[in-house]
Amino acid sequence: MQMTQSRSGAVLVLALGVLGCMQVPLDRLIFLPHPLVGEPPAGFSDEWIMTEDGVRLHAWRVPARDGHATLVWSHGNANNISGRAAPMAELAARGLGVLAYDYRGYGRSGGRPSEAGVYRDALAAYDAERAHDTPAEKIVCFGESLGGAVSIYLATARRCGGVAVVATFTDLGAVARVHYGPLATAVLGTRFDSSTRVRALRVPILVAHGDRDAIVPVALGEELFAAAPEPKRFVRVAGAGHNDVLEVPELLDAVARFADECAAIE
Repeated sequence: MQMTQSRSGAVLVLALGVLGCMQVPLDRLIFLPHPLVGEPPAGFSDEWIMTEDGVRLHAWRVPARDGHATLVWSHGNANNISGRAAPMAELAARGLGVLAYDYRGYGRSGGRPSEAGVYRDALAAYDAERAHDTPAEKIVCFGESLGGAVSIYLATARRCGGVAVVATFTDLGAVARVHYGPLATAVLGTRFDSSTRVRALRVPILVAHGDRDAIVPVALGEELFAAAPEPKRFVRVAGAGHNDVLEVPELLDAVARFADECAAIE
């Protein structure tokens, strides 16, 4: 049975809570792959990507229209690309290109996930999009929740037009501290350390967060935004939680505008 978006956020919190027990390797608790992937949205095609360490990744892709930007899409920790098919299709309808890939071990992708591994996956996805002759300045690194940390990493490692993150955090330990106190932070340390990496950005960033996010509180999004250099933009999504924030049309409009503004920067 496919994990729903509402379950995925709850699973992130549960996983972080179990970390304090240290009975299971951290990667098994942070990454919760789901194997079932449906058909791609209308207009999207299946793509296969090879990473530098030989892992074969599955992706969905739709090309941008009429000079619009392309999103290289990194998803959260407990879903796969099919969990966000609807917002992908909505953004494609706004003219954006999308390359949404599954991390190693997720969906139809091979391998097993790890922090270093998903960073390699993001690099491979970016390189695959560039191989379609998409200019670097037309690529916006997009991610939600844990995928936001992956996207910030990617934007510091590859040339791009900008980065947009939704419902993400400063580092994974900060999320654990909110729910389980300082012991969980001590266990996790600064895994997925976006608060440090974001300071090195040399492209515009959009940080968006639902103000009712009970999984990654909006305060962590605000802290990440404060650490980012200009130019930057913060979008507070009224009434949205962690898992339904990408269902808000106004946020999708804001992401599309931001991406296309980035793509127009010379």
